[in-house]
Amino acid sequence: MSKQINVALIGNPNTGKTSVFNALTGLNQKVGNYPGITVEKKQGICKLPRGVKAHIIDLPGTYSLNASSLDENVVIELLLNKNDKDFPDIAVVVTDVENLKRNLLLFTQIKDLEIPTVLVINMADRMGYKGISLDIDYLEEKLHTKIALISTRKNEGIDKLKDLITNFKDVSVSPCLDTTTIDPIYFGNLKKAFPNQLLYKLWLVITQDVNFGKTNRKEFDAVADFKTKSKGDLKRLQQKETIKRYQFINNALAKGQSIDLSRAKDLRIKLDRILTHKVWGYLIFGIILLTIFQAIYDWSSVPMDFIDGLFANLSEWTKNIMPEGAFTDLIAEGIIPGLGGIVIFIPQIAFLFLFIAVLEESGYMSRVVFLMDRIMRRFGLSGKSVVPLISGTACAIPAIMATRNIESWKERLITILVTPFTTCSARLPVYLIIIALVIPEGRFFGLSYQALTLMLLYLIGFGTAIVSAYILNKILKIRSKTFFVIEMPNYKLPLPKNVVLTVIEKTKSFVFGAGKIILAISIILWFLASYGPGEQFNNAETIVKTQYASQNLNEEDLQQKIASHKLEHSFIGIAGHAIEPAIRPLGYDWKIGIAIVSSFAAREVFVGTLATIYSVGNDDEATIKNRMAAEVNPILGGPLFNFASGISLLLFYAFAMQCMSTLAIVKKETNSWKWPTLQLVIMSAFAYIVALIAFQLLK
Repeated sequence: MSKQINVALIGNPNTGKTSVFNALTGLNQKVGNYPGITVEKKQGICKLPRGVKAHIIDLPGTYSLNASSLDENVVIELLLNKNDKDFPDIAVVVTDVENLKRNLLLFTQIKDLEIPTVLVINMADRMGYKGISLDIDYLEEKLHTKIALISTRKNEGIDKLKDLITNFKDVSVSPCLDTTTIDPIYFGNLKKAFPNQLLYKLWLVITQDVNFGKTNRKEFDAVADFKTKSKGDLKRLQQKETIKRYQFINNALAKGQSIDLSRAKDLRIKLDRILTHKVWGYLIFGIILLTIFQAIYDWSSVPMDFIDGLFANLSEWTKNIMPEGAFTDLIAEGIIPGLGGIVIFIPQIAFLFLFIAVLEESGYMSRVVFLMDRIMRRFGLSGKSVVPLISGTACAIPAIMATRNIESWKERLITILVTPFTTCSARLPVYLIIIALVIPEGRFFGLSYQALTLMLLYLIGFGTAIVSAYILNKILKIRSKTFFVIEMPNYKLPLPKNVVLTVIEKTKSFVFGAGKIILAISIILWFLASYGPGEQFNNAETIVKTQYASQNLNEEDLQQKIASHKLEHSFIGIAGHAIEPAIRPLGYDWKIGIAIVSSFAAREVFVGTLATIYSVGNDDEATIKNRMAAEVNPILGGPLFNFASGISLLLFYAFAMQCMSTLAIVKKETNSWKWPTLQLVIMSAFAYIVALIAFQLLK
């Protein structure tokens, strides 16, 4: 029977920890969230010699055990709690060969917890290029550990690391230094008060907001010796501890590491001068974004069309092969389209995360964040909010998922709440058909009125997001640290394996996370559109045949009339009639009401719903357009889709939260229904008010 050991993968950000995790686990990994919070939890299985399996947890990046954020707390709480099922048998601390001094601070702290700790020195392939040489034997002796010098890019040293993990019992648990000498009297009293506890664990519990089994601060407060230590005194002791650790690290590296500066060749400074320039930096970023989103639209259109056609054919095939009945209709018209509504997002999500992964792996994304922070901070956002806001033009779902790297909860929450205002590709079908109906053809300085209208809708969406962020920053009473610190990593070629695994994991996270909610609501919408109360629905066929008996309709047209009559008197049709008094001031009728209700599943459903209502046998845009253009407003007379109602409808879809999948992902990312509910109510109310004002002014 194979034995399993727990391995905690720990390290500073940008040390290549993810590359080490991917090298050890490959595809044997999964991503979730820590209980109760949205900090990402990556774990995987690594097969070791002698039938041993390593359960590897990739902990959030942290600079030290002096926690300053939610994800750093996760690291400390796991390392302090031996009763946790994931408590490590061995800690693997990943360091970057170019920043060894800074990385070793965390290593020495973990060693004080008396956990078997292996030191991984990553990016060994850059040593010659940077003029770095290491005395591994000396460092192992000085640091009381075993060292694996590896290069994930060249796949070197991974077997040595696996061997060290397998033989974790041979790794020393001795601390690197005695930090209690910073205040011998204080730590002596602490030891007397809690003789059976490890001193450094006690120190972490006293100085930080972390959990440590059943021990908490109240127990310390009961001991008189510790009441005299104020927060200021504790902070000064922490500073002394850090200084003492760096003195030890400097002594170790004085003999264990040498750097020949004459051999170090670095283009980083020259590249940074261009990429973070106050003019060229923004220009280059803009060109990159245009290229990325053009590629997303071009590349994703083919697979999305294929998926759309595949599920439509699958639905039709299911109807033909299975016996008629409610169960067949549920599968063919509810479950299969519901699954299609999930899967069709995959190409956009995959391509977007492909580009984000490449930009992050290359080190460029940190420069973008630095570049944009000065502008975004004026509106209560972080420089890191730029990526989600721009990503939202493809799809709000991956954009909201991309907010995870924003440390401040307040800035992250604001970004999540305002991102749906940016115009996503799902709005395009609605925009295009309404613009074609109500905006006249013509040109202004060579640009068509219709193209200018479309561009204006994009600008309105982004502008509303920024203004909303400013307002939320003023009214949200959330205490959150807003200082901005970002490390500029070295430029490097992205590792294809890392990029591919990132795309796979992010896509899976969407499909299996938000997908379940999307599928459930799709089935509910199918039920509401497929069933209805009363004689009008149940006897639709008889009623329609009697109504059109004199017109000699062919079978296809007759079935379309019956389907349209059923839809009008279905539960969702009744809902459309019920909300008609509320939407009539916006220039809409019950049919548009049904389209608005049904498009909650996805905005692009609007066009398909109207096609069914208007008894159009296919989704040909011109045919739908002709039918829509011929519709008469029952109250005011004249065309239903005129300039006033068209602009009203465009503005409604520009601002309304008509996307259940976005609400699902907001719930997942905030771990609460409070924020998506507020988002739905406020955005819908704002959309209604703006659409009402527009129609009343323009009619």
